[in-house]
Amino acid sequence: FFSSRRRHTRYISVTGVQTCALPIFANEDVQRLVAACKAETARNKCAATIAVVDESANLLYLERMDGPGPLSVEVAIGKARTAAWTRQPSKSAEERLPGRLGYLNVPGFYPLQGGVPLMAEGQCVGAVGVSGGSSPQVDELIAQAGAAALAGGQ
Repeated sequence: FFSSRRRHTRYISVTGVQTCALPIFANEDVQRLVAACKAETARNKCAATIAVVDESANLLYLERMDGPGPLSVEVAIGKARTAAWTRQPSKSAEERLPGRLGYLNVPGFYPLQGGVPLMAEGQCVGAVGVSGGSSPQVDELIAQAGAAALAGGQ
């Protein structure tokens, strides 16, 4: 699964200061996720842009392979951020969009298929977004392969 290290976070509640331990999304996890995404990209005989963000949607990793256009960079980051913010695949936001156009006013919100949240112990620790693959469905398959590599501890 994810790194065995934990980050201790203090927060103030109504009853006082409390501490909780959250899983850490470590660099080794990012590298394992990216390797799985690249392998899935090769299986699909395409190229893609891969973006990985932490639980607050801060960029941790970005790679644009040879082939995808320059716009794929912003789209991959946006898909990852959307998945991290909503704690759901970005495809869910795409499906809900017709009834909630106000989401389009959120800077960086990309309701497009290809972003997947990364969950550990019921907590969102980050997300991966992929753009520039041969289709939106392939973008999501690539992102899911990365998330599965972390969930399976491969």
